[in-house]
Amino acid sequence: MEGAHPDLPSPAPTWHLPTLHTEPNSGDTVFMPFYPLRHVPLPEAARAVYHEWLTELDRELDRPGCDRYALCRRVLTEIYYPHLAGRDPEGLPVGSRVALLQMDAANVTLEPEYYHELDQEKWHRVKPLIWMWEMFDKSPLGENVELGIRFRRILARRIFRRCGKNFKAFHFVKFSFGYNMEVGDNVVIHRHVLLDDRGGIRLGNQVSISDYANIYSHTHDIVEPKLVHTPPTVLEDGVRITYHATVLAGTRIARDSMVGALALANRDTSPSTVHVGIPARPVKQKPSDRTRAPGRDPLADDG
Repeated sequence: MEGAHPDLPSPAPTWHLPTLHTEPNSGDTVFMPFYPLRHVPLPEAARAVYHEWLTELDRELDRPGCDRYALCRRVLTEIYYPHLAGRDPEGLPVGSRVALLQMDAANVTLEPEYYHELDQEKWHRVKPLIWMWEMFDKSPLGENVELGIRFRRILARRIFRRCGKNFKAFHFVKFSFGYNMEVGDNVVIHRHVLLDDRGGIRLGNQVSISDYANIYSHTHDIVEPKLVHTPPTVLEDGVRITYHATVLAGTRIARDSMVGALALANRDTSPSTVHVGIPARPVKQKPSDRTRAPGRDPLADDG
């Protein structure tokens, strides 16, 4: 095929499963094609290198006595400044020395470190992994979906209080503490999402959070901002938070409900209901006779 990469296999044929459903408010029947995620082939040589690198990272993190700060420094140096690995920094220009210092999480401070209630022991354990995650995303590697999702999954299992199977995070997802995250199975977090787990965030199975959404678990007094309330925020199984939506601290988003684009959820939602607006209010009941369509995720744990 003209223009095809010589190392890539021929793409699998695409297929569509048409579905019909009736809009509950209008009674109209709408045709919607079924578009499962397709498998995207990679050159075998690239896939082999990715597998080797990720396997080495996973094994090193599993090793008893692993120095996570040293590992972070080595991984980031190899990504950003491989030509300076092992060099004596004293012989480098001062700007280069400053840049190299950023490869070590011990040399940087992050906003959560200034929060009074930070658990120093837990933070020391997760900080180099959070820094490695954030710096990976800023590197040329960060936009690679295949590599990025698998890389972040390895770190999430060591950062979160709990991380279920098939966790998927796209680039530029940010946490506060990280160690206050509880995540179920088959959770998807899209680009540029803020997960402020200062008071704790629990995401049930099959939760999906769309681009630029914000989930909070702390709030400030309206007069004295140093008075901080940190109630946990819960998104139950099957919840969808859509584009640019915000969920405020202490809110429980009920099972199978949806928060619409740009909405602000500041109170608990009703199950299987769509909520929109500022503040979010219920506008539609989701159909009870609909089930999730079958389909295998090509980026699943065993993918």
